[in-house]
Amino acid sequence: MDLLTIAEQSFVNENVANFPEFKAGDTITVAVRIREGDKVRLQDFRGVVIQISGATPLTRTFTVRKVSGGIGVERIFPFHSPAIDSITVNKVGKVRRARIFYLRKLSGKKARIREKTIASKQAKA
Repeated sequence: MDLLTIAEQSFVNENVANFPEFKAGDTITVAVRIREGDKVRLQDFRGVVIQISGATPLTRTFTVRKVSGGIGVERIFPFHSPAIDSITVNKVGKVRRARIFYLRKLSGKKARIREKTIASKQAKA
């Protein structure tokens, strides 16, 4: 077996199968394990997914953007990162692009993303 594949398999996160499906425009909460000294705690990073990139399943990453204190903060997460504990989808956004970098230039109410409404069968009847 190739040495590179052995190294990749050692860093594979088994929780990836449990992660929900999400795409660009969705608001998600990523629970990240933060290590401070000998203590480990969970910290939530909630923001909008602005892109998903990567050719192979082991190299796939997603970028999450949030505004904290009036300053935009972006964080790139590998899907197979052992630091990711869980991912929760809070809102499903309605966007027409796979990479919504235009969000970086917008602020305030202009930076909102419309939420996708799912019509139920009872409402149609």
